[in-house]
Amino acid sequence: MTDWDDIRIFLATARGESLSAAGRRLRMDPATVGRRIARLEQALGTPLFAKSPQGYALTGAGDRLMRHAEEAEQAMQAASEAVAGTTEGLSGQIRIGAPDGCANFVLPQVCAAIAEDNPDLDLQIVSLPRVVNLSKREADMAIAVSAPTAGRLAVQKVTDYHLHLAATRGYLEEHAPIESLGDLSGHRITGYIPDMIFDKELDYLSDLGVERVSLASNSVAVQFQWLRQGAGLGIVHDFALPAAPDLVRVLPDQLSLTRAFWLVRHADDRRLPRLSRFAAALSDGIRREVARLEGLT
Repeated sequence: MTDWDDIRIFLATARGESLSAAGRRLRMDPATVGRRIARLEQALGTPLFAKSPQGYALTGAGDRLMRHAEEAEQAMQAASEAVAGTTEGLSGQIRIGAPDGCANFVLPQVCAAIAEDNPDLDLQIVSLPRVVNLSKREADMAIAVSAPTAGRLAVQKVTDYHLHLAATRGYLEEHAPIESLGDLSGHRITGYIPDMIFDKELDYLSDLGVERVSLASNSVAVQFQWLRQGAGLGIVHDFALPAAPDLVRVLPDQLSLTRAFWLVRHADDRRLPRLSRFAAALSDGIRREVARLEGLT
C-alpha cells in the first residue's frame, strides 16, 4: 500500500531529476529521499527511475506512476481547499514564473496589491530568461510571451503590451541624428544575446536588419540599465519607461511593436478554486498595471 508521503517524494524526485533537488524541495536529506524511493520501488516490485551520473530519469513504470501521482496530488490539493473553504482570503504559497521584463516592471506592483488583500498568502516570483517548466513544478503558473501549444496546459491571453526603440536624451544629443530606421547602423545597439533568445517573440531586432548587437544580455533588466546610462539604443517595453524618465522613444511612428502576455497553468489546476481565484486576480492586476504604466509613457 503506497501512502501519500511516498507519492510526494516520488513526485519531487521525478521533477527534480535528482535526489539532491528533491531533498531541497522537500527540505529532506538526499540520503533519506534515496531510501524512500528504494522502499517505494521495492513495494511496487519495479524500478521507477533509471539512475545514472546525469541524474534520475523515469522508467516506463515510473512514467505510468507519474500520471496517477499527479492526479493524486490534485485530489489532495482540492480536498485541502474544500476543507479550508473558498470564501476567505487566499493563503499558503503560490509561485509565479515570468520573463524578466514582466517580473521586474509589472509583477512586483501586482503581487504586492494581492498580498495586501490576502495577508496569509506568500507569493514568489521566479524570473527566468527561458520558458518556465510547469511540468517540473518550477512554478504554479507562468506568464509567457507566446502561447504554448504542447502539453496539458490551460492557456489564456492576459493583455497586449507595446515596445518601442528608446534612448536617453543625452545619447541622442551627442550622436548622429536618427530620422529613419536606416540611420540605426551608425549607432550602438543593445539587445538580447542572439543565440540565447528563448522565444521568437523576443527577436525584436532581426526584422530591423540589425547585424551587430554591441551590448547584449539575456536579461531585460541589464539591457534597461545600459540604456538608462546612455550606452546606446534598444527596444524597451512601454510599461518600463516610467521607471526611467530620461529615456525617450525613438521613431515611434516608424517602429512600434505589439506583443502579448499569456497566463499558463496546468489544465488540472483549473479544478482548484484557490489557484483559479488567484489566477483571476493576477490576470486582472496585470491588465490594469500595464494599462496604467503605458498611460504614463
